[in-house]
Amino acid sequence: MALTGKINYIKQLVNEDSIIGALAIDQRGALKKMITKFKTSDNLENDIVEFKKIVSSELTQYASSILLDPEYGSVAAEVRSENAGLLIAYEKTGYDATMPGRLPDCLPDWSVKRLKEAGADACKFLLYYDVDESDDINNQKKVYMERIGSECVAEDIPFFLEVISYDADIEDSNGKEYAAKKPYKVNEMMKEFSKERYNVDVLKVEVPVNMNYVEGYAKDEVVYSQEEAKQLFKEQAESTSLPFIFLSAGVSAELFQETLVFAKDSGSTFNGVLCGRATWANGVEVFVLEGETAAREWMRTQGRKNIEELNEVLKRTATPIVIEK
Repeated sequence: MALTGKINYIKQLVNEDSIIGALAIDQRGALKKMITKFKTSDNLENDIVEFKKIVSSELTQYASSILLDPEYGSVAAEVRSENAGLLIAYEKTGYDATMPGRLPDCLPDWSVKRLKEAGADACKFLLYYDVDESDDINNQKKVYMERIGSECVAEDIPFFLEVISYDADIEDSNGKEYAAKKPYKVNEMMKEFSKERYNVDVLKVEVPVNMNYVEGYAKDEVVYSQEEAKQLFKEQAESTSLPFIFLSAGVSAELFQETLVFAKDSGSTFNGVLCGRATWANGVEVFVLEGETAAREWMRTQGRKNIEELNEVLKRTATPIVIEK
């Protein structure tokens, strides 16, 4: 955050405590699947837009900022609370599963300049990354991030890089086999994209363990003792000099809040969250089956409860971002 413009934009994205308590609803493919789980919609595109609008208008008054996509999120951006900054996603949703490498791709009709013109306070890009994949694949990803970082420098706007780990040889990212590899994958990935050449301003990352395999949280098998898990959280914080925030990765609101407390107790210096489905996911069923009025009521009650409880946890756990004057 060495550039004046970037500093001013960052100020729009944090709360009064200089912590990022952001709401994420840039989901596209995932949200489609969530809606079609409850009905076969003849007007799916409209449903997506309307649901995003409900989430934005009802919940951004409790958030420091909101992450939206430019494909369906323009109306939702317009109805957000005045206090909420705006991050806009730059990547295409998903990846081509028929091709190796989960290669990144930008939305073809957008550039960082256009995101900025659309009112973005930051550009967000999602990258899937396996540190053990071939140099041919990973070099393509590194070059791609260099390009986006350079675009953000040219526009003097923050670059939020969301990095999701995986193993090209393990299909189940939620299983025990991957849980054992996840800490190394996540922390090494953070080291790579913290390098100055990428011009990343904030990393959006997974927690370094699967909490469902941590002693005391696991329902069945244990992969990490509590002491091992605490050390891995500490090592994650030491792997970067950049501000970093946690994503909720689709877990329940309760488990995500417990995870943040565990992270703090472990010595993690994370700077906030960009929380999506843990806040609003259960409102999708209400929206589809009961309509807009019921969905708004759900957001005003349970949705608000989820985000306010998260905000209280953040006050106790997150480390403020140091913003230069």
